[in-house]
Amino acid sequence: MSAVDSNEGMAPERDTRESSEAGQPRFQCRAASSIQLKGLHKRFGNEVATLDGVDLAIQPGEFFTLLGPSGCGKTTLLRILAGLEALDEGQVVIGGRDVTDVPPHQRSVNTVFQSYALFPHLSVRDNLAFGLRMQGMPSGEREAKVAEMAEFIKLGSLVDRRVDQLSGGQRQRIALARALVCEPDVLLLDEPLSALDAGLRSQIQIELLRLQKRLGMTFVFVTHDQQEAMVMSDRIAVLDSGSIQQVGTPREIYECPVNAFVARFMGHANLFEITARDDSRDDAVRLTTPLGMLTAQAPGSGGLLLLRPETLDLRRRPASEFERYDVLENHLPGRVQERLYRGSHAEYRVEVAGVTLQVVVNNRGGQLPDVGDHVDVVVAAQDLITLEA
Repeated sequence: MSAVDSNEGMAPERDTRESSEAGQPRFQCRAASSIQLKGLHKRFGNEVATLDGVDLAIQPGEFFTLLGPSGCGKTTLLRILAGLEALDEGQVVIGGRDVTDVPPHQRSVNTVFQSYALFPHLSVRDNLAFGLRMQGMPSGEREAKVAEMAEFIKLGSLVDRRVDQLSGGQRQRIALARALVCEPDVLLLDEPLSALDAGLRSQIQIELLRLQKRLGMTFVFVTHDQQEAMVMSDRIAVLDSGSIQQVGTPREIYECPVNAFVARFMGHANLFEITARDDSRDDAVRLTTPLGMLTAQAPGSGGLLLLRPETLDLRRRPASEFERYDVLENHLPGRVQERLYRGSHAEYRVEVAGVTLQVVVNNRGGQLPDVGDHVDVVVAAQDLITLEA
């Protein structure tokens, strides 16, 4: 399935003019560039197509993420943007210019690789200056620009140190700086944070996001990490088997997935088949599912029901079977099978009508249900999502 995204959720245009704000570099991208990908096909030998009719529009100044499992085609797509892979069919347009057959060094695009691809025997200064030297920039201007960039990434005191003497986080900053110092219109990032430990990775995510917002440059980011994509992106394209499954903002992708693959890939998902519908009520629809009859507000026409674990709540069974409930709440009698306490929240497995539901409950300091307790799993009608298989 190929997808062409709409303009909904697009990043607002950002001001890329020079600024004298503290920490703001004088260098800027010449102009944040849009990207148009039209009918991209790529196959390696006789293998299944790596890209199968990809259409995509990326807006100027957008932090856009290509997200998907290993082998879905996201890195191949990034390499095609960089000019490092040839297309079997299709067109690549960057900043209004058809660059389909333009070699990498003639595109205003730079890439930060997962391995950083730095020169370990060279100093920080020489690594940063390498691209500028290849461009033929005069030495005086080059040195000034390198010094400014080194200060910008907070490594000004280490410019004469060899990069193999630096930490992983410092090398990652140098790889970013080397790509940025040549002022490309588009920066491509191929899982550049995957080699960092969890704490440093979280820190660099924020730094990278702030940097992109200050520069107003178009960033195309590749990752398989759903949380990373949702934290950093203006919009996300979810890929599977060489096709785009969905394009949208992080909230759209997570809360309104278009199919089961996107729902499962973007987080824990309770998915059930809808076997019948009753549309006789004006304010809601009744859905027949393996869990029982459920009330939903404005569901789509899909045949699968999605319940996100964090939208569910656990309550003790009511004292009386005649106790009234909110008509737009669904209460499903169940029994706690398992509880995993994680400090800020607890993860539950609850048996309901012979099937198991995943439930995530925030720890508010009160008593949490324990294994063996009889509970009601409660979900509001507006939190029921229907989608295609």
